[in-house]
Amino acid sequence: MTDAPTPPKKLRSRVTVDGLDRVPHRAFYRGLGLDDEAMSRPMIGVVSTHGETSPCNANLGDQAAHAYRGVQEAGGTPREFTTISVSDGFSMNHQGMKNSLMSRDLIADSVELVMRGHAYDGLVGYGGCDKNLPALIMAMVRCNAPSVFVFGGSTLPGMYKGKTVSILDTYEGAGAVMAGTMTQEDLDGMERAAMPTVGACPGQFTANTMGMVSEVLGIAPLGSATMPAVYAERRALGEKAGRLVMDILKRGGPLPRDLITRKSLENACAIVAATGGSTNAGMHISAIAHEAGISFTMDDVGAVFERTPLIGNLRPGGAYYALDVHRLGGVPIIIKELIRSGHMHGDTLTLTGQTLAEAVADAPAPDGEIIRPVENAIDTSGGVIVLKGNLAPEGAFIKVAGLKVRVHEGPARVFESEEDCMAAVRKRDYKEGEVIIIRNEGPAGGPGMREMLGPTAVIYGQGMGEKVALVTDGRFSGATRGMCIGYLSPEAHNGGPLGLVENGDIIRIDTNAACAIDLLVDDATCEAGSMAVAACTNAAWPSAVPTPSTAMSTSSPLNVMFLNVPLSVRDFSFTKEFAPRSATRPTDPLATPDPTTAAAPAASPRHGPPARPPPRPPAGAGRCGSR
Repeated sequence: MTDAPTPPKKLRSRVTVDGLDRVPHRAFYRGLGLDDEAMSRPMIGVVSTHGETSPCNANLGDQAAHAYRGVQEAGGTPREFTTISVSDGFSMNHQGMKNSLMSRDLIADSVELVMRGHAYDGLVGYGGCDKNLPALIMAMVRCNAPSVFVFGGSTLPGMYKGKTVSILDTYEGAGAVMAGTMTQEDLDGMERAAMPTVGACPGQFTANTMGMVSEVLGIAPLGSATMPAVYAERRALGEKAGRLVMDILKRGGPLPRDLITRKSLENACAIVAATGGSTNAGMHISAIAHEAGISFTMDDVGAVFERTPLIGNLRPGGAYYALDVHRLGGVPIIIKELIRSGHMHGDTLTLTGQTLAEAVADAPAPDGEIIRPVENAIDTSGGVIVLKGNLAPEGAFIKVAGLKVRVHEGPARVFESEEDCMAAVRKRDYKEGEVIIIRNEGPAGGPGMREMLGPTAVIYGQGMGEKVALVTDGRFSGATRGMCIGYLSPEAHNGGPLGLVENGDIIRIDTNAACAIDLLVDDATCEAGSMAVAACTNAAWPSAVPTPSTAMSTSSPLNVMFLNVPLSVRDFSFTKEFAPRSATRPTDPLATPDPTTAAAPAASPRHGPPARPPPRPPAGAGRCGSR
């Protein structure tokens, strides 16, 4: 047990209730039903993404109510508020997906604004869907007030014809019907069985992955992430969260920036790799690091992924669900095993003030089937890895958990958007052996970095998941499986080599020791392409952004969806969020930056589309270098 932190000298909320000139503020609180005693207590925000936007969020209000009572029981005055959530399930495979990743940063902004604007002393946050989990953690790190995060839990797996089914089966089932290997009747039955309760997707997709990450970071109660959304245990969990935030406030910590360290970020990457988690996690972990002022690059993420063994037999790469892990004893089983084997740091802090190793000391051992001991790992490297090469100089992610074919070489089939690709996939207008390219879907090029579960799942359902590869500068769902490489950096819109690929170009992908993705062209072509990339990247493209006199600040996230403006460093741009926040950032919700030292907002010029490369010279005998 570490030494107890020193309690704060003064509650932040006193700025809203103490003093003669705070009569109006107190009057507003009285309008909410508070009396003198309630106003004298710490003010604790209780936020959730509750609403009818998805099953993931549908019961978060009820769960947050338990945390509300926990705060009251511990002597605080809880203040309920909500924020938005964009469901990947409903926005998938159409233009609405351009708003999904953006919502992460907007949610973080909204929670930060309420916490700072109302000067609340602490925060309990409930998230249920993919983007609102990292969003709430990001907000907690920004505010650095006593905070407890709770993932709302996943749905129970469905059952159809004696087999468990999840939402992934419906996506792949649509492809199977197109291929004639499943009847429409069976797909209809699966549709009705896939989501039997509220909650997030039950496999090791993005929500469950980030739920596990929250525990490993120490910002969520241990044992909470794998508990199904509808379990009665969640009442006690909520009350515990409410009492815990009050305990942290009284002790003075640990605060979010005490918890989010380089070691805990490495632990977060380890839990992703060990469980075959979502490729989105690498991006979200880097964004959380950014809020803490820590530079955590794709190379940092990839190094942990590479050295961490895959021990979780979880869908989509494996056979089991979050529920099965919960029945064993939850995430602490995996943490304890990885600490034992030296793949996770045990000296990082948790919400209780215990070290991670102390907190999981009593966790049971792996069962050997759902969670394996490291000595009998499914794979010696993690279920998610980073690839690099001349097609992705700054890196790309692929989930290799469950992947049977680890090397693929074939001709490119280029599509300029997800819609174009999906139209071809529906008609089965592609061939075995091809490398399907979907470009212009990155953070700036989309804009919005859409998730590509639609085409990847349909391809898999058509029986082609291990027979073709798919490469994109967009991203994937945690449910995506097969030879699918995404998040290519730099993206095509910003001059990335993906924008230079032509139909028929040969691409080689090696997910074994080489960890490479390369465009196999001659040296002359490679050099010409590199010059074109540099020209695209460095060109001063004419701005199409309205002036401030006719529009809001172009750095606003809201403008991205309407104006195609790339997001600034503050927002989700994949390559830029690896950079840490400025050291001048205020560390207290009430602190005001010094106007003489505050950094000016980053400019957000609109880039035009990458220029086509110069005509290709005659093919030579050499090959472009791969790494």
